[in-house]
Amino acid sequence: MTGTHKDKIIIVTGASSGVGEAAARAFARKGATVVLAARSAQAISRLAKEIDGLAVPTDVSRLEDLEALVAKTVARYGRIDVVVNNAAANARGTLDELEPARIAEVLDTNLKAPILLTRLALPELRKTRGVVVNVASIAGHVPLPHESPYCASKWGLRGFTFAVRQELRDTGVSICVVSPGPIATPFVLDDLDHVPDLVFSQPILTAEEVADTVVACAIDRKRERAIPAQTLALAKVAATFPWVQDMLRPALEAKGARVKEKLRRAAPRAPR
Repeated sequence: MTGTHKDKIIIVTGASSGVGEAAARAFARKGATVVLAARSAQAISRLAKEIDGLAVPTDVSRLEDLEALVAKTVARYGRIDVVVNNAAANARGTLDELEPARIAEVLDTNLKAPILLTRLALPELRKTRGVVVNVASIAGHVPLPHESPYCASKWGLRGFTFAVRQELRDTGVSICVVSPGPIATPFVLDDLDHVPDLVFSQPILTAEEVADTVVACAIDRKRERAIPAQTLALAKVAATFPWVQDMLRPALEAKGARVKEKLRRAAPRAPR
């Protein structure tokens, strides 16, 4: 990543921790001013002070919050150059175990919010010939039982990205997607008992690795980056030939269960 974002204005959702926080720091190191959006006002305010950004407490599932995010960014800085739709939610379990409200939360956060924020920011992005980077998942390439709402939202986010990219082809505005495998963040590590064993059969990325990929897309506007490459290759084979996934699943789940147990043993224990 040799490009720069000096003097660019970057909105990052889900910026209070994990990939969002790492992306905000990565953009700031490249000279950008970052607008931090998340529900945790305290966390993003602390980070904003560290990187000289702007904290805008935001619940991305609320249209009025997204409208305020765009309005406050433009009022403060006069422009928007990049939008990173990173905020995410999950509801793990079989479909008949999940409460409808939890399913709606996943779809509102992971799919509806990126669509709406992209639409709201688009007039400003047209002025700056800006870029949108959507953070999807390898789960948007291959079915993952026990995470069906999450899979649906990430497949949908990829489809939205590619459709709008065609619409914007001659405008100077680009829209890209990053599709990572499992990441060592609280989103996964704090819910070990419910994350499918299959997830842990794949290499686990750091938030910084994914953040660097987000920044790379914002620089060169590549249509999609999916990491790690071996996980994407396996996902493509499984999606094309479902019987391969069925054949490999027992071995992959056994491997994932072993990794999960190691992570569980390594996790710090609360004092008694």
